[in-house]
Amino acid sequence: MWASTHNNTLKDKMSAIVDNLYLCQTKIGSGYLSAFPSEQFDRFEAIKPVWAPYYTIHKILAGLLDQYTFVENTQSLKMVTWMVDYFYNRVQNVISKYSVERHYLSLNEETGGMNDVLYKLYVITRDTKHLLLAHLFDKPCFLGLLAVQADDISGFHANTHIPIVIGSQMRYEVTGDPLYKEMGIFFMNIVNSSHSYATGGTSVSEFWSDPKRLASTLQTENEESCTTYNMLKVSRHLFKWTKETAYADYYERALTNGVLGIQRGTEPGVMIYMLPLGRGDSKARSFHGWGKPFESFWCCYGTGIESFSKLADSIYFEEEGEVPGLYIIQYISSLLDWKSGQIVLNQTVDQVNSWDPYLRVTLTFSSKEGTGKSSTLNLRMPIWTASNGAKAALNGQSLSVPAPGSFLSVTSKWSSGDTLTLQLPISLRTEAIQDDRPEYASIQAILYGPYLLAAHTSGNWDIKTGSAKTIADWITPIPSSYNNFLVSFSQEYGNSKFVIAVVNQSIALDVFPETGTDASAHATFRLILNDLSTKLSTVNEAIGKSVILELFNLPGKVLVQQGKDKNLGIADMSSSKDSSVFHLVPGLDGKNTVSLESESFKGCFVYSEKIEALAGLKLVCSPESSDAGFNQAASFVKSNGISQHHPISFVAKGATRSFLLAPLSSINDESYTAYLNITA
Repeated sequence: MWASTHNNTLKDKMSAIVDNLYLCQTKIGSGYLSAFPSEQFDRFEAIKPVWAPYYTIHKILAGLLDQYTFVENTQSLKMVTWMVDYFYNRVQNVISKYSVERHYLSLNEETGGMNDVLYKLYVITRDTKHLLLAHLFDKPCFLGLLAVQADDISGFHANTHIPIVIGSQMRYEVTGDPLYKEMGIFFMNIVNSSHSYATGGTSVSEFWSDPKRLASTLQTENEESCTTYNMLKVSRHLFKWTKETAYADYYERALTNGVLGIQRGTEPGVMIYMLPLGRGDSKARSFHGWGKPFESFWCCYGTGIESFSKLADSIYFEEEGEVPGLYIIQYISSLLDWKSGQIVLNQTVDQVNSWDPYLRVTLTFSSKEGTGKSSTLNLRMPIWTASNGAKAALNGQSLSVPAPGSFLSVTSKWSSGDTLTLQLPISLRTEAIQDDRPEYASIQAILYGPYLLAAHTSGNWDIKTGSAKTIADWITPIPSSYNNFLVSFSQEYGNSKFVIAVVNQSIALDVFPETGTDASAHATFRLILNDLSTKLSTVNEAIGKSVILELFNLPGKVLVQQGKDKNLGIADMSSSKDSSVFHLVPGLDGKNTVSLESESFKGCFVYSEKIEALAGLKLVCSPESSDAGFNQAASFVKSNGISQHHPISFVAKGATRSFLLAPLSSINDESYTAYLNITA
């Protein structure tokens, strides 16, 4: 993060951490540095139960080495080399006392990216001890499978072995041995073709399952966050070597779906371990659920927090040469001071939405010299876009746009004020789960560009497309105006607040919910005018008019009356025209409230028998004489909907109900289904 921002507060904190860790290392005196005693490694080397001590050592080494690489903190480099000397001696002792096979046997445990950090250290020191130790953490029983291109990773612990692949990629960059390049390419191919979900993530309960058998694995414990963090590193290396857009497309998909949604909204320090992908699952109801900022610190906390600190690390790639090149592979609003091109580039990306299906990017240029040197910009044409409707322009002059899966290359001597614009169509598509058994062919994900759209549902997942010819026949975008007419109705009693909500398939009062929960979705309604010819600007203009209340997360279902003195219910909008219409009037209690009067039974109102949780709501007629208690029970505070539609939201017509679709990354605690059962 400091490398992107050069924030001095961050630098001061980093320096303080290094200084205090050095005091600890000096106090220990052997070069060893960790919060747990070195006796943990005695157990590790004796093949006795112990939990992943090298995993933690790798994180300490990597952090200290970054302090030297990015901040030029020479003390941190001395600390790293002292630590590595200590572990070099330990490994040599194991090999001398037993054998190298004994050392490799001990590696059947998570060792993090020890080989990766040691290869990086060797690049700096050129000390052959560091190179040898890096080789000794290249796990041959796994890398050997990749060397002979055997798709046999099933049963391996995913996050133990992805970092080993990353280290082997670094081995290729250090030694130039082409075998390790081919191993990285093969590994990415088999994970992508046989072991990946539509999110771009991989693993179930931390392990790889049988290839192309993923339909049986959908549950709460899918896609460990650490594995996505590490697969992004694998794809980054591969793009650097090959410049193939497929690796950049993968990076975008995994970042969009597998990273951006692992933090609960904008709450710092509230992360998840696994990303549930089963029917009706919730991030809050997985085995670990959401962590707590000051109490949880499992492995995915470390990688999760780091992921959000380095969102900018794979937007731009530089290619050296007489005419320098810049590859823009991720469309993320950002500012780049490109030294080689002698320009400052400002990338602005418009908010993607469902009702205007385009990604729009604007690049503006400035230069201290007025004009930069001649250079080439290469803009990724994502595989999910289409040539038809794609546009690009330089200073208003149209450019020829290449096919998806390639780069738009523009060479210019960029001047201050130059503007390059890009418009890419985004379309809906379905993607079958990676499962070659015919009975699971209908299990499909719905995507919009790189976004996986999850259905707000507690388990129902059946969609029948019938005679639909295109996906647009059964999935429609939710207009931006819908959020203006989302409402919630509440009542207060003492210090408690309750809302009208769907509770166990009926209408009742419920405790006022937190946003981003099933309860908040159940307590939100879309207000629809019964007279469609009348147009409103705000919800307040609906007072005095006839309205219908559609359930937020059950599109097409509405709140209905079932007769005088009977509980309110839920029904299809198409079959309940008369019973679903209410007259929205000023509150009977004379306060800043509203009341819902039946259109069919004049003088009868939605009424709460008790102002408490789970109290039923009925249609009750007002008494002939004024009754303050009745007026209070029939009056509700109208507010903006507790839940709101994400800008990327759709409605999919299901077999027995319709589904609200939204990006998986936007969902907090709500129940959702990532894959749907889509049949004709």
